[in-house]
Amino acid sequence: MSDTSAPEPNTFFVEVSGAGLPEVDGLFVPSTAPPAKSESGTISTRGYWNGRMAWDRADGKSARSPALSYSNTYKSWRICRLDGHLAYDATCDDVMPPTDRPWHVYKKGVAPAPKVVLHHYDPRLPCPPPNVVFVLGGPGAGKGTMCELAESQLGWTHLSTGELIRAKQAKGGPTAKVIDDLLADGKLVPNEIVVTLLQDAMETITRTTGKNNFLLDGFPRSLNNLEGWYEVFGRETDLPKMLYFECPYEVLEQRILGRAKYTGRSDDNLESIKLRFDTFKAETLPTVELFRGMNKCVDVDTSLQRQAVYDLVAHQLSQFTDKELSARPLTERAEILLGLRPFPKKRI
Repeated sequence: MSDTSAPEPNTFFVEVSGAGLPEVDGLFVPSTAPPAKSESGTISTRGYWNGRMAWDRADGKSARSPALSYSNTYKSWRICRLDGHLAYDATCDDVMPPTDRPWHVYKKGVAPAPKVVLHHYDPRLPCPPPNVVFVLGGPGAGKGTMCELAESQLGWTHLSTGELIRAKQAKGGPTAKVIDDLLADGKLVPNEIVVTLLQDAMETITRTTGKNNFLLDGFPRSLNNLEGWYEVFGRETDLPKMLYFECPYEVLEQRILGRAKYTGRSDDNLESIKLRFDTFKAETLPTVELFRGMNKCVDVDTSLQRQAVYDLVAHQLSQFTDKELSARPLTERAEILLGLRPFPKKRI
């Protein structure tokens, strides 16, 4: 009979970087140390120490095993040097090594304290492929609202190419300089950069959160964008499904003019609306028709009530959505986005 009380296998990987001691930096893998009695008297199992997950250095050079573990006696997570002496610790009761705060420099450590990143997949191996859904629709069709609902209520990750480009610019570096120069000259950011930003964001999120369901808001905006996708992911890769938010122009116009009272966006006016809609028809609709021809496009009538639209979207995403998330009651944020409760008033 199997032991049902045995803990789940430790499948996480820990990356330590930026320490004052180069011998501490590196990858830590689930510990393979045999069962042993810890300093607090707990009998530990493979991959665990003091009842919590534990790790060894991937290069196997540390004199202590596990090299990263939790101490019940000192109520802290600890990282050791190659010689086995403790170098850094984090006093807390977190189930996993903390990644959101500075570690403390211990007796044998050297400042600065390291940064810790948890990986759900072995970073030495290729990242599992993302599960992607393209989301397209005219200006004001409700793409952003429905993507945010799917993120907050269903656990999908909402990615916008515009936000990724702005984040890259803020971070700085060679690519950011290229983007700045292009935009300053009134030119578009090349497809290769845009798709690479998407790819990098999806891989980082998958590795550090374990989530691999992604909604790409407003991509691909054109057949040229789609070529950029092929260039990065390969033509042999099966294209994702597309959700196309259909909405009559008259409804789009009313929505955008209505939101202009609150957003203050300079492009929420009749002239800009008409220009953006004409651009959408000329550049984006051919992409939609291509996906329709491949039976990969799902049309969603967004002139319906928001609850009905959300129900359609949730149904289309249900195959890959966590069942517990699908079944849970609407969150407060979801109710606000669906218009079931008012937005909180701003404090003056």
